[in-house]
Amino acid sequence: MKKIAIFFGSDDGNTESVAHRIARRLGEEAVDIYDVGEVKQLDFLNYDRLILGIPTWDFGQIQSDWKEFWEDVEGINFSGKTVAFVGLGDQFGYADFFLDAMGMLYEVVSKSADRIVGYWPTNGYDYISSKAEITIDHSNEKKFVGLALDEDQQPELSSQRLNIWCAEIHTLFSLDTIYTEIDD
Repeated sequence: MKKIAIFFGSDDGNTESVAHRIARRLGEEAVDIYDVGEVKQLDFLNYDRLILGIPTWDFGQIQSDWKEFWEDVEGINFSGKTVAFVGLGDQFGYADFFLDAMGMLYEVVSKSADRIVGYWPTNGYDYISSKAEITIDHSNEKKFVGLALDEDQQPELSSQRLNIWCAEIHTLFSLDTIYTEIDD
């Protein structure tokens, strides 16, 4: 069985927790989880399917481990890979910068990735601006480039959002595991 990899950066533990919550839903035997603070570019090459988890800090800043690894990320060729994104942010405290780090990571990865999946609707969030918001297919439909979670202001919605998104990712990644909906 070909595994997928989740690469995350986390200072307070929220993004790490989300990485493990995703793995439980997709089937832990099908997922390898990596803290981006402890990886090399070569670790990305072993996988065709990736989930990249990144929180936005303060006023649109990249999380510290991702920031230290940023030049390496820019040097990775994501061709031949299917990539999904998960972003964490505080839509009320930092409404002008909600999920900006996910948008910046998307911008780098999308230059060479063959396929990006897991776009997420913007409805249900209250923010002013986000670098992670894009318009899909000339339809003027706004979506986030990946799953948007707000563990600060809407933690009670995360479990349902994870269930919906992970069910889609399970299908799009063609996993052989049994998908498990979890209320965590």
